[in-house]
Amino acid sequence: MVSTEAKLKERVKELTCLYEVTSIIVNSDYDQLHTSLEAILYCLKRGWQFNEDAEASLTASGYEVRTDNYDIDRVTLTSDIKVFNKVDGQITIGYPAGKYKLTDFLAEEQTLLNNISLAVGNLLERKQIRDSEAATRRQMERADRLHILGEITAGIAHELNTPLANILGFAELLKEKVKNEDNVRDLQKIMDNTIFSREIVKKLMFFACEMPQEMKVVELIPTVENVLKLLKPQLGAKNIQLKKTFTEKPIFLRADTVQLTQVLFNLIMNAAYYSPEGGTIKIDISQKGQHIHITISDQGVGIDPKLAEKVFEPFFTTKPIGDGSGLGLSVVHGIISSHKGTIAHTPNDPKGTIFTINLPKL
Repeated sequence: MVSTEAKLKERVKELTCLYEVTSIIVNSDYDQLHTSLEAILYCLKRGWQFNEDAEASLTASGYEVRTDNYDIDRVTLTSDIKVFNKVDGQITIGYPAGKYKLTDFLAEEQTLLNNISLAVGNLLERKQIRDSEAATRRQMERADRLHILGEITAGIAHELNTPLANILGFAELLKEKVKNEDNVRDLQKIMDNTIFSREIVKKLMFFACEMPQEMKVVELIPTVENVLKLLKPQLGAKNIQLKKTFTEKPIFLRADTVQLTQVLFNLIMNAAYYSPEGGTIKIDISQKGQHIHITISDQGVGIDPKLAEKVFEPFFTTKPIGDGSGLGLSVVHGIISSHKGTIAHTPNDPKGTIFTINLPKL
């Protein structure tokens, strides 16, 4: 027979446990949630009747936490952790199996465990909401930056077009009149650099969606094969292997052929640039529902997570000076967006990058 004093002592322990857990949850740092969950388990341990033998474990939302001496061979009480009304994990607390039986647990202890599971579920819900809001805010900020950059670059492109055309035209006229070979070479350099600058302006206009689109029905796989033929010398120079996974059925979409070619050319060229000698590039094309999925995977150095949000911004590049203008991926992003599609990148395993394009099916 348990005395009234012993029962009261147990109730005090349970209430103290619940209070401590509530305090931990209120003061939790969402970026250090593992530490908070661990502290909650030790509060649970102290709140149990035979706390010197009690050990606890928690698994939920990708977290796995346990007290120091937790092992599998225990008689246990368990309570599900629900996040947004779905079972996401559980908390388990138990005693050594050879020393205790289920009857050694108090009915109030199961109630306490259920209350704490509910509180932990609420904590995990708030973390998910916070993370989702932060991700949405970053996407909106990035979209705003790209929109502003688009307006700026469109203005720059229009302002540069006329003087570049004049420079090129007058340089060509002078070249026809000049006889001195040194002067001819200098004029050719002017023309070459002007043409290079004009190509950058064209890319700026692609990024700003200022180039007129000629949308028509395009068969995707032959377009990809044509790009691979164009890039055969670059791929061969590094002995890069291609692995293609295409569906047997033709895939059609409505697109601007030139722009679609530019997207594929840029992405595969980038994959080749960052691939090691003898590396492999994988190109997968499939249809799922109303969308076409294109993935281009390489085995390069990958994208630094700190730079992940910048790769589609104009003028951002990790290539050495002279190897890239930083406009390739921003142009790709602009073209895909204008085709009502999406593009994203993820790390490849064990190293490298995967670019995934989703486009609406015809």
